[in-house]
Formats: sequence, C-alpha cells, structure tokens
Amino acid sequence: MQLRGNAMSLQLKNIKKNFKGITVIDGVTLSVESGETLVLFGPSGAGKTVLLRLIAGVIEPDMGEIWINGQIMAGVEPEERGIGMAFQNFALFPHMDAAQNIAAPLTARRQSRTDVASTVEKIAKLLKIEHVLHHKPKELSNGQKQRTSLARALSAEPSVLLLDDPLRNVDAKLRFEMRLELPRLLKDQNATVIYVTQDYKEAMAMGRRIAVMGNHGIQQVGTPADIYLRPANLEIARLFGDPVINLVNVRPESSPSGITVHISGMPITLNGFEVAIGRDCILGLRPESLQFVPENTTDAFAVDIETESPLNEKIVTLAITLSGEEIMVSRPANISGAASGRAWLSIMPSNALLFDKVTGNLLKPNLMDVSA
Repeated sequence: MQLRGNAMSLQLKNIKKNFKGITVIDGVTLSVESGETLVLFGPSGAGKTVLLRLIAGVIEPDMGEIWINGQIMAGVEPEERGIGMAFQNFALFPHMDAAQNIAAPLTARRQSRTDVASTVEKIAKLLKIEHVLHHKPKELSNGQKQRTSLARALSAEPSVLLLDDPLRNVDAKLRFEMRLELPRLLKDQNATVIYVTQDYKEAMAMGRRIAVMGNHGIQQVGTPADIYLRPANLEIARLFGDPVINLVNVRPESSPSGITVHISGMPITLNGFEVAIGRDCILGLRPESLQFVPENTTDAFAVDIETESPLNEKIVTLAITLSGEEIMVSRPANISGAASGRAWLSIMPSNALLFDKVTGNLLKPNLMDVSA
C-alpha cells in the first residue's frame, strides 16, 4: 500500500472495466474532495453501479488506479477500505430485524449497547422507519428495505459513502422530504459521498457537483447550473428538464445584423457563433426560456398553438413552427400567454444553446476550436 500527500479523499484515474469482452467502464477519471457529496447521474446501463462496486473493491478494474484518503486501493479488501455502501439490492441480513441490520457495523466495532441503540434510533427516526425496527426484511416493503440499507450504511459513519439510488423505491412525498433532510445528515457526518441517481431533479438537489455518466464514461462534471444551462452535448441536454429541451435544426449564416438562424422562416440573431456559419446545427431552447410576445417583436418567430396544459404552478403549451417542428413553452401559471391560434415566441440569445449536428457537442460562442 502506497501513500501520498495532499490527496483528494477519493480519486479515480483512467478506470477501465470489461465483462466478457464488452466495455462497461471506459477510462473514468474523477476526483471527490473530502466531505463532498458528488452526484453520479446517468441513464440505466451507463455503468454507475459498476463504478461504485469498483470503488468498494467488490470487483477489480482491468486498468487504472483508485485512491482513497491518500492510499492506493490495489489489493486492498473491501472491508479494509473504510467504505459504507447502500446498493439497490438492499443486501440485508434476512435473519436479523431492521434494528439489528442497522446496528451491524456498530456491534462489529464492539460499541456499547447504549450507544448502538441511540444511533439506531436517531437514524431510523430520520429515515422514518422507527416503526419497523423489529421487523425482519421479509416483512418490509421495498421502500423500507431501501431505507434500512441506507441507515446501516450511515450508522457506520464511514469516511467514504457509496449510495446507489437510495431513494428509488421510496414514495414521492417521503422522497421529497429526504431530498431536504439527507444532505444535512451527510454534511453532519462529513463523509465523502458518491450519490447515484437517475432522477435529474434529485441530482440537482443532492450535490453541489454532478458527474454525468454516459457511454461508459464521464461526459461532464459541473454544478447543477453548469449542467442545466451549458450541457456538454445533446444527450445531457435531453436528460435534464421537464418539459424536455426543444431541439430545432438550423444552419447559422452571416447577415447584416450578425449571425442568424431561421425558425418558421424568420431570422433569429445568435451573435458569437461565427464558428458555426454554414454548418448543420441543432438549436436548443429550454421551454421556460421562451416567451409569448407581440407580432413583429425582434428575434421572435411564429407558431401555431396545438394544446395548452395547466400543471398547477405552470402552464405548458405545445406549439408547431411554420416549418413543422414541435415547440414546448413553459410559463408560470400567473403569466398570460396564447392559448390557441397563431402566436409569436421570443428567444433570449443568451439562453440559446447551439450543438453540432454531427458530433452532438455543444458549440461555445467565440471559440475557434470547439472540438475540445
């Protein structure tokens, strides 16, 4: 076992893993600071759970290095890594009740019965499972099993905590409450956390940084605002947002007013994208960034309203451009907008996203080389 100074709490260096010749993890490099909660987000099959199992030592990488608290983990057994885990399959001891499962890491340390009971009660109350502490796993719902597994991982107060979609089977109301309470608990424990989820709202609520995983690698790491407002590619742009982002085929061109694209046959200014002139691109417009405006407003385009759906705090409108593309518009319920017929939408150029149609990568304004 090697040591080094000034290390991140958790570092992955060019991790690769194949199963039966199929690449599952392809060159993942990632750093998580001590005490940080990093959200690992991505669709099913992206390799998130496999990456957690590699960190935990349940399986070994084919290539690359895993460092925890300044120590390289090559050859280090899972129980020696100081890691707490809560995986989707629960992995509860069937012969123990919920309280005994939660207490297992504490009794292994030979803590006093009083301390064990106090810790179990505190965590169970937070996760709202205190009423099932004396039930065996077979008597628990999937949501209760998942929270019991999470409670067991938390009770050990590990230096590194791996949580694999820990609220996936929890009902909507409790899940919302946990999104508020769980970050506070994790902060109090000062653990370094990787929190896996497929729910983009949960991803944005749970961590100050999100690592988006796709195609068996890390595609983008950034704050929730970074990921939402400047997604690295079309795949990420589609994963975040409800309603989903609008995508319109365009070909930027130079005009007397600057760089323009056409929607519904009308010119829209997108200055700063000289590199995209003459290239087939996809314009991304978040539904909430569009506004209904009077006809002849600058940088506005015509649409025909198909339907309007009130959704409590917001109203979502489905419109069709004059060239046939669907456009979703989202606005607060107290803001007026067209409900039928012909209408006009304005674009704030600063909210527009431009993607290369071939690569799917985000084009950055005023950069000569956008391939990086």
